[in-house]
Amino acid sequence: MFGLGGQELVLILLIVLLLFGAQKLPELAKGLGKGIKEFKKAQNEIEEEFNKATDDSSSKEKKETKA
Repeated sequence: MFGLGGQELVLILLIVLLLFGAQKLPELAKGLGKGIKEFKKAQNEIEEEFNKATDDSSSKEKKETKA
């Protein structure tokens, strides 16, 4: 994961813990989780639109070649 080992991740977690405190960590994790969920949702929507557009254009090409 990003070229980080276990020790580096623990160090980063400790720094975050010191900066934000133990009480803020659940809120930060919840916000991060929501952000990732929204990002994935938007990514899936874009992929669906792209696939739909390419399917539409390929079906038009097939109709034109048959005509």
